[in-house]
Amino acid sequence: MSRDASIGPLPWADGKFTFRLGWGELALLQEKTDCGPLALLDRLGGRQWRIEDISHSIRLALIGGGTPPAEALKLVEAYVEKRPPLENHMLAWAIVSAGVQGAPDEPLKKPQGRAKAKSSTTSPTESGGSA
Repeated sequence: MSRDASIGPLPWADGKFTFRLGWGELALLQEKTDCGPLALLDRLGGRQWRIEDISHSIRLALIGGGTPPAEALKLVEAYVEKRPPLENHMLAWAIVSAGVQGAPDEPLKKPQGRAKAKSSTTSPTESGGSA
């Protein structure tokens, strides 16, 4: 997972793939599922999901992750639509989750070229004198 909302590469289907729902893919997913991304995440996390929620999420995330659209369609037809929905349900949920909130997995890097501030034993509110 990464901050750009991508997950992977993950072993899936017949290889390793990166899945990413960027802004454009989320907009298309919204059109295909007739609901907003958070509503879709709620649907996938509950019992109201539809099979198209799974297939559209995975197909668009494959495209967003760099898979050519024609190949993404073939993969979804073979490894999603010809399989039981629950096999790919959690993958779809993880994809949409990363798409709407990101998936920070890397620590923040310390700024380079800056010296660390020396720590003080007195807090800024302590004056050292009596009040």
